[in-house]
Amino acid sequence: MTTEDRLLLTCGRKIIVKLGSMVLAAPGGGIDHNLIDRLAQEMADLSRQGRVFVIVSSGAILMGMQEMGRRQRPRTVQEKQALAAIGQNRLMRAYMESFSRHGIKVGQVLLTREGLDNRARFVMARNTLETLLHMGVIPVINENDTVAVDEIRFGDNDFLASMVVNLADADLLILLTNTRGLFSRDPRLGEGKLVEVVEDVDETVLGMAGGAGVAGTGGMSSKVLAAKRVAHMGVPTVIADGRTPGAIKSILQGEPVGTLFLPSPEKLASRKHWIAYSANPKGTLVIDDGAVKALTVGKKSLLPSGILEVKGRFENGALVRCVNREGREIARGVTEFSSGQIRMVRGRHSKDIELILGSCPGEEIIHRDDLVILEGKDSRSFIPDPGF
Repeated sequence: MTTEDRLLLTCGRKIIVKLGSMVLAAPGGGIDHNLIDRLAQEMADLSRQGRVFVIVSSGAILMGMQEMGRRQRPRTVQEKQALAAIGQNRLMRAYMESFSRHGIKVGQVLLTREGLDNRARFVMARNTLETLLHMGVIPVINENDTVAVDEIRFGDNDFLASMVVNLADADLLILLTNTRGLFSRDPRLGEGKLVEVVEDVDETVLGMAGGAGVAGTGGMSSKVLAAKRVAHMGVPTVIADGRTPGAIKSILQGEPVGTLFLPSPEKLASRKHWIAYSANPKGTLVIDDGAVKALTVGKKSLLPSGILEVKGRFENGALVRCVNREGREIARGVTEFSSGQIRMVRGRHSKDIELILGSCPGEEIIHRDDLVILEGKDSRSFIPDPGF
């Protein structure tokens, strides 16, 4: 780790700390209250040094299982939601009791993917977090498991934590788990060496984590993908063993703890990060080869003349996918037209819009400022083009 790498850690003021179920789990069931007590002590000490924390916490289902005397994890969505409902307030009580000993208040924030799909709600959630932090309250964030369905779920709290980095405009993401970090080889498969610094999450790094195909199921792969998303905000990530006493303090002192993922040299603006990662597309625009070239090479806006087909129904201001003739996703963007309007003007010149619609919302279907060009096929692992 270089001096510059250490500065990334020691200078960070606003830190997102994500606690996974594996690190929170107590041997006898439920969560490890002693671990939460220890982390509360660490964060309290660091808060007095000017650090600000946001916690993203798993554990509601674990607490629900303990309350109901269950040893096996639930399999159905309904069981998971019910146990989360039982366990969520008990999880918050554990945080409240631990942090209150240090004179720190915590506030519960439950999020769903749907709640961040809308840009206005995204900004409202950001303002709520900022107000809590201004009041000296540590937000404890979890997915709202009791109402979330597959279509609106974040999928795992690593993904949620990466979104919270953007939401809170944080300086550092710390993912605490039950392993020391990323290893060159899965420790369960034999000898592996701890990777101390990752400059870029490429196919080799994804392979070390188990590959991109298991994203959204937890484990090391989802943490590496979270670090990849955060890197495009210009923010570093550390994956470390949360069971090690003083882990957070050591990280923020620039000590070589866990695996450090360096930020991308090119920072993706907050709004474009939201377009790329936070929101679910409401429809799809199939575009021709000329439009693909105009977007990817020319860095242009999307015009009606390049649109071949419109899939789905959506209003203006919706996030949509732009795919080529073969269906490969090329870009995402916020459209200035509804699906019905685009169907009426697709394939036509911009000067014909007013004649066809009777009004002209704009000359571009999606303005370049509201577009993010993608590299890759998986929305969970693609690389936005920061130069666009």
